[in-house]
Amino acid sequence: MLEGRGGNITVAVGADGIIMVDSQYAPLSDKIKAAIKVIAPLPIKYLVNTHFHGDHTGGNENFAKDGVLIVAHDNIRVRLAAGTVSMMSGNRAPPRPPEALPKQTYYGGSFALEAGGRKAQLTHISNAHTDGDTWVYFVDANVLATGDTFNNLKRYQNIDYANGGDVRGMIRALDTYIKASNDRTKIVPGHGPLATKTDLTVFRDMLVTSHDRIKKLYDEGKSEQEMVALQPLADLDATWGNNPQHATGHTKNVYNSFKRL
Repeated sequence: MLEGRGGNITVAVGADGIIMVDSQYAPLSDKIKAAIKVIAPLPIKYLVNTHFHGDHTGGNENFAKDGVLIVAHDNIRVRLAAGTVSMMSGNRAPPRPPEALPKQTYYGGSFALEAGGRKAQLTHISNAHTDGDTWVYFVDANVLATGDTFNNLKRYQNIDYANGGDVRGMIRALDTYIKASNDRTKIVPGHGPLATKTDLTVFRDMLVTSHDRIKKLYDEGKSEQEMVALQPLADLDATWGNNPQHATGHTKNVYNSFKRL
């Protein structure tokens, strides 16, 4: 696992090549390539994108120019090609150049990659952090990479409802990871230190509490403004919120998940 200013990177070394998960920001590519060469002086065969956000895909074109094949769920290709808008900040991400786009995509279920005997199973979780999330499981190594469907910062995770995110999908993702892992599984989160199955459970409990409290207010007909004023997650905010704005953002993200009904 490589940590930096962007999302965590997983490096899986096979006998003749490397499978890499996520690419962080473009200005970091040379440092990332140098760090990977220290791990193993082998070519990178595949770069898997767990979702489309720039802190996980920013370096795509820099690796593609080296002949690395980018692999992802097809919704990532669509969103990178079209450009996106954040509903939380209003920031616009412009369309990415053709070389930054995944060249090998899948639509649902699971997809397998292999590099020198190292096997990766890519599986789509629909409508979780985004609508194009992939989690990656290296069965032989008992390593699971989650992308941003989970963080190990003990902080709220953005649910990008404008781009298909949904708190119910996030919970479904955590249920899946908990079922797939055991006490020895090394879990690479989208952000934060290496995690364990126990960390997954703590994060899931926060999501379930957020879901249940806000869904109740939504069903009662509360508007988003009314719901925020009630501070239904005040006790969680004290631990999981970086600041009041971050805490309010999480509450709004969960509320807006239910507008997908």
